[in-house]
Amino acid sequence: MGLQTLKFGRGYVARWSGFGALLAAAILSGCKPVGPNYTRPNYTAPPAYKETGASTVQAPLTPPPNPPGGGWQTANPSDGMLKGKWWEVYQDPQLNQLEERIVTYNQGLHQALETYLAAQDQARAARSALYPTLSVGPTVAHDKNSENRPLVTPSTISNYNDLVIAGGGSWEPDFWGRIRRTVQAAHENAQASAADMANMDLSLQASMASDYFQLRGLDAQTKLLQETIKVLEGQLDLTQRRLKGGVATEVDVAQAQTQLETTRAQLVDVGVARAQFEHAIGTIADYKLPTFSIPFSPLDLQLPKIPLGVPSQLLERRPDIAAAERRTAAANEQIGIAVSAFYPTINLTGQGGFESTHIGTWIQGPSALWSLGAQATELLFDAGQRRALTEQAKHGYEAQVSNYKGVIFLAFEDVEDQLSGLRILEQESTVEERAVSSAQHSYDVSSQRYKGGVTSYLEVLTAEAALIQNQRTAIDLKTRQFNDSVALIKSLGGGWDTTQLPK
Repeated sequence: MGLQTLKFGRGYVARWSGFGALLAAAILSGCKPVGPNYTRPNYTAPPAYKETGASTVQAPLTPPPNPPGGGWQTANPSDGMLKGKWWEVYQDPQLNQLEERIVTYNQGLHQALETYLAAQDQARAARSALYPTLSVGPTVAHDKNSENRPLVTPSTISNYNDLVIAGGGSWEPDFWGRIRRTVQAAHENAQASAADMANMDLSLQASMASDYFQLRGLDAQTKLLQETIKVLEGQLDLTQRRLKGGVATEVDVAQAQTQLETTRAQLVDVGVARAQFEHAIGTIADYKLPTFSIPFSPLDLQLPKIPLGVPSQLLERRPDIAAAERRTAAANEQIGIAVSAFYPTINLTGQGGFESTHIGTWIQGPSALWSLGAQATELLFDAGQRRALTEQAKHGYEAQVSNYKGVIFLAFEDVEDQLSGLRILEQESTVEERAVSSAQHSYDVSSQRYKGGVTSYLEVLTAEAALIQNQRTAIDLKTRQFNDSVALIKSLGGGWDTTQLPK
């Protein structure tokens, strides 16, 4: 298209034509944006999870039907899922206090918040392009031109003031939707950043709970080993007295001493691991480590029931899925932005103000000046650049669609992994309880036989080692069950849902 510029000065009347141009721009600015409109990629969730055998998993009795086309449904606050402060389900005040500090003090989460706020600012900056830009400013100058320049006459003034106060504006009407799609893409990227922040928050919360239960599991092992050491000290004293009485041998005393020192070494080793978990917890909660400590607290809680919900709800409750979906929507807007480059670029400009050589006549009607202008530009040849950029945007969108579906697949795998882990650990814990009971009985019988002089101390050591090993295994299994329950809550999205995305 050609270039049209209309300028009007004092003595010209063009108000109707200027008004017509603005009216046409206002009408055309409501045109539908070019390019495809976004539709969420289709994914049909399975009607139920495969792994629901653990007694600590609360599965819905009657799964609601999937929404039409496998799309999202609005998350229902009464859907039976965990909400808000999900860690309170464990009813542990110390854990609650630690979790509460994350949102206030954790630096990683603060970084994610600033990233989200920056994305919001970017969306506002993109939205500003929908409106005209206006400027105003005075200019005061004193000019002295050459008196020997061409075409100078005796009446030509070469030394004069130039006083100008003028304002101007320009506007690019969004006829083809380029700006609107840019704004929408920025908004969707900001939503993705908000989901990223929620995902980091959830990861930090889960890490805190997992490390905390690991620490309490180690405290349970510490309690066991401390009680065992007291028993072994008594056994060492017994073998020493029996040696003096001529009933036991030096081998019995050496074996008792070895078992005692080995258990003491195990206790020290547990202390090393506990210190590391305490440091990890303090770092997540942003405590000063030299003054931070967690009181001795063996793991004696009951595993809570975790509401599972139905698979379709997973699409609404996982922040990583929401982030991938929002970036898919933003990638779709890039297609429309690329397509808009095939259409003309239209700019409207205007200027008005006052100009005079004397301050006394500066702000007067005869000193007024104004102009209106319109310009349309169409690119005729670019050697295929616009077509290539459009195809690039389409491929970028398809890549985001694949990423979105891949995140969903991994999310379902994550849930199934945690469900199977809880089911198998529950079965193993039941078997291990029987093993502990049997080992305790074997140890009690061996101790009585040794005290009665029927057997050697080696039999007692063997039974005692089996008992300690099974007791520690039982504690480890309980700790792993708590960790897997935390991992299940995380894989289900914690207490988050898509309704918490900024509008």
